[in-house]
Amino acid sequence: MKSKTLRYFSLIAGGMLLAASALAQAPKVEFPAASPACTIKQHVGLTDIEVTYSRPSAKGRQVFGNVVPFGAVWRTGANNATKITFSTSLKLNGTDIAAGSYALYTIPGETEWTIILNKGVGKSGTQYDEKEDVVRFKATPVSLSDTSIETFTIEFNHLRDESAVLNLVWEKTVVPIKVELDVTSKLLPQIDAAMAAEGGNKPYYQAAMFYYDHGQDLSKAKDWVEAAIKQREAYYIVHLKAKILAKLGDKEGAIAAANRSIELAKAGKDSAYVKLNEDLISSLK
Repeated sequence: MKSKTLRYFSLIAGGMLLAASALAQAPKVEFPAASPACTIKQHVGLTDIEVTYSRPSAKGRQVFGNVVPFGAVWRTGANNATKITFSTSLKLNGTDIAAGSYALYTIPGETEWTIILNKGVGKSGTQYDEKEDVVRFKATPVSLSDTSIETFTIEFNHLRDESAVLNLVWEKTVVPIKVELDVTSKLLPQIDAAMAAEGGNKPYYQAAMFYYDHGQDLSKAKDWVEAAIKQREAYYIVHLKAKILAKLGDKEGAIAAANRSIELAKAGKDSAYVKLNEDLISSLK
């Protein structure tokens, strides 16, 4: 009887050991990704743009026309299709694009690329469905002669209030896409409302700068920059006044303001603004 009981408990113990062994797992090992994920965010004008993509590397291979064939749809990266999001409507290479998120596909070519915005956000890059295309437009690639980019890169450059350039870069190819935004029509009513409101703390300097930079009413810009100077006579504010007066044709007033800005800039040890004012004075003589 004892032997039967011992065998019974031995079988149970053995079973428990086998179960524990089956449940035990080797420690998890995280290996480097072949095409690391990347998210780039850029604020352009009044718009937020975000791009999420995976970055393959050339690794000694010829990329375009080989790894990435000409004339075939490409996920514009690796793994899932690249995702691009715009917080407002805008134009890409002159094509109207509504605010929202899109899958970014491309069709590379030797002399011309097709850029595709598609509804298939979150899908594997190989699950492209032409029926889900929202828009297509063309872009012209540029060749790099003095360098080669090892890892596929999406970047923003040439940032302005109302524009930027989105570059697709890999190996010796750059595909620039012009980004254009309507900032002026959106911002002018906000500026007018702020200036018409009661109370202080108005953005006099920023409003004057925007009007000057965007070819708006310079008489308003002059009034606002003078109001800003009353609040704080900073050299960069006085320099803006000099530029506004110069644009209005008041050379004498512009030179006087520039000289005052030079005095303030020297006191603030800002040689860059000293030079800017000197250059402005030279252009008016």
